[in-house]
Amino acid sequence: MAGIGFELRKLLKSDTYSGLLQAYLYAGVISSGSWVLSIVGVLIIGFMSLSVVVPDFLVTQFQVSVTYIMVGSLVLTGVIQLAFTRFIADRLYEGNEEIVMPNFNGLLLLVMAASGGLGVAALFLFFGGVGAAYKLLLLGGFVAMCCIWVTTLALSGMKYYKTIVVMYGAGYAISVLAALVLRPFGLEGLLAGFIIGHIVLLTGMLSLIYRDYPSSRFVAFDFLKKGVMYPSLMVSGFAYNLAVWSDKIIFWFHPDTGQNVIGPLRASLIYDFPIFLAYLSVIPGMAVFLVRMETDFVEYYQKFYDSVREGGTLEYIEEMRDEMVHTIRQGLGEIVKIQAIAVLLTFVLGPSLLRWLGISELYLPLLYVDVVAAALQVVLLGLLNVFYYLDKRLNVLALVLFFLAANAILTVATLKLGATFYGYGFALSLLATVVIGMLLLDRRLERLEYETFMLQ
Repeated sequence: MAGIGFELRKLLKSDTYSGLLQAYLYAGVISSGSWVLSIVGVLIIGFMSLSVVVPDFLVTQFQVSVTYIMVGSLVLTGVIQLAFTRFIADRLYEGNEEIVMPNFNGLLLLVMAASGGLGVAALFLFFGGVGAAYKLLLLGGFVAMCCIWVTTLALSGMKYYKTIVVMYGAGYAISVLAALVLRPFGLEGLLAGFIIGHIVLLTGMLSLIYRDYPSSRFVAFDFLKKGVMYPSLMVSGFAYNLAVWSDKIIFWFHPDTGQNVIGPLRASLIYDFPIFLAYLSVIPGMAVFLVRMETDFVEYYQKFYDSVREGGTLEYIEEMRDEMVHTIRQGLGEIVKIQAIAVLLTFVLGPSLLRWLGISELYLPLLYVDVVAAALQVVLLGLLNVFYYLDKRLNVLALVLFFLAANAILTVATLKLGATFYGYGFALSLLATVVIGMLLLDRRLERLEYETFMLQ
């Protein structure tokens, strides 16, 4: 998100409550707007189709199909998400803008080939008893979503944050409208509407990239050259996405908690909805995370490294380091405070919320655990963000691999312990990762001057 701090500082310069409120609202929309719009869009399609699509379980099949499309595309493109974003950022920093467009096209072709090939293989191997129209729509949605993630990353690297949110809003509005028009055709109609909106979203984002980054070459694969893409970022991106979803996948396919929905696709009625509600509680924490990390921290971060490069005094360098450490602790502390408030509100309002949604209060214990876990995930994102700023890629890699292993192992263990312990695997794995991350960050910050001067 480097670069968004400039916009936030403009809003904070007024030093008024309205400016502060605008900054946090802006940060909340930028950090969470796209995925909130996607989740709400899919839920609206499902809710408004219940009385039209018969039988009702076809709506559940649609929502589960979309969930698998999103999970599969996130994990697959996770291999290049961070690495290609870094590639674009480095080329823009060098002023080599002409290389962006052909390499983006090359990556897009690579992603289309990989997602299409894997999708066809999966349909051939696991979807034998499903209709041809559903298969084609599922494949089309998977390939389109993979391309959308890649295009979103490219726009993020080019600092088009507001544009991304606006385009997601327009794309999902079209998805909802198209799905509602086509819902008399059942499951295939809902999927077709979903895909139409995403094709419009992808077309809009591509047109913006092609307009702003013309090039004499159409396709290039410079990002595949040795030493250009960081393997640690590739593994980290893949492992983080898989780690976040590993507990859900285990619940889906465990015989005691998962149910068959369509073909090989399964879902967990007992686990899925509470975690969805829990993730909505992270929006305030994400806003605080973005404001504090991208304004106060970045300011002292830049001053520290500028003073190193330009020959500042040791006293000034140490002062900037101390200020940077202070802002990191303050920022993480504010994230914890905000998420603690969200957790307390959930504990107080949780029963009323579930009654309003028509859901059994038996879900309350799992909802409470998931809200705490979601809060810890925001703190983890803050830690990873600082590590990336300090270019400690191997530290991030170690943390996300630990998170992946811990989440999988502890989730399996809690399943064996029984329903009372559901959700604790996800929460405890995040807690352990956050604690280790904080200890590791303390050590890195203590050695920052040494590593900056001696290890370059």
